[in-house]
Amino acid sequence: MALEDAKTQVDMAFTRTEARGLAFENAFGGATSFLRRRYTKDLTGVDLAVTGVPFDQAVTHRPGTRFGPRAIREASTLQAFDAPYGWGFDPLSEMVVVDYGDVAFDYANVAAFPTKVTEHIRTILASGAGSITLGGDHFITLPILRAYAEKFGPIALIQFDAHSDTWADDDMDRIDHGTFLYKAIKQGLVDPAAAVSVGIRTDNPDTLGVTILDAAGVHAGGIASTVARIKEVIGDRPCYITFDIDCLDPAYAPGTGTPVWGGLASWQAAALLRGLAGITLLGGDVVEVSPPYDPTGITAIAGAHVAMELIALYGFTRR
Repeated sequence: MALEDAKTQVDMAFTRTEARGLAFENAFGGATSFLRRRYTKDLTGVDLAVTGVPFDQAVTHRPGTRFGPRAIREASTLQAFDAPYGWGFDPLSEMVVVDYGDVAFDYANVAAFPTKVTEHIRTILASGAGSITLGGDHFITLPILRAYAEKFGPIALIQFDAHSDTWADDDMDRIDHGTFLYKAIKQGLVDPAAAVSVGIRTDNPDTLGVTILDAAGVHAGGIASTVARIKEVIGDRPCYITFDIDCLDPAYAPGTGTPVWGGLASWQAAALLRGLAGITLLGGDVVEVSPPYDPTGITAIAGAHVAMELIALYGFTRR
């Protein structure tokens, strides 16, 4: 059936008539929405909105993540036409997932940017949908969390990252991708007692009470014990997942601003995310994909797979 469908399906981002279901469009052609979902600003009946935040003006070193959302969308067309492997169900057929496009903002008015992002996500949440955001540098998670905390109160957080992002920064006007979690905790958006950071491999003594599962510990302890510890910290609380692509070792994700060796392999990240099946996911993001530093495109491919796993996690408890 897929072969027959591929002969007729094209530009499904604009031409698809059914909100649910897989797409069999040729991977090398057509409009590249995320997973060929329909581009729309109409959130009526939508379960999950994929959206992009092409912003990289908060980086400490290499920019380029403004091109991340576009690259991740293109990379998503390389995924198999079938349901995602290992999940036992097809979230794209059981949920209405759309590509909500990118947030609009004035690139020259950086001070106004955080409010724009919060308003953008607030609109999605007000419709009853969840959000999966394609970044963008890691600062974008802070204004996203503001919208989530407005609706759900202080939230539980699972962070995949090479860096804790809890460096002290009490200047609320600063925009910095390395301090998003510090500010989220200080502003009461995240409950540190129900927050866990996975894959850390840079030194920062003050973690503000966040549980650290560093990369070395994941390698030594294995997937099952790491998943068990994450679930122990989160408990039965609904949570948000933020996945910084530099959680992966540079061998698997070279296209990022602050690569650090010794990170997770792609298979470990996939196994951890699938091991979390059963948590109540409120939403998530994939950040720090910087295509200019990766001529092979493997970083964007990894980012697209992470986003697909987040969609599956979101749908797993909503079947």
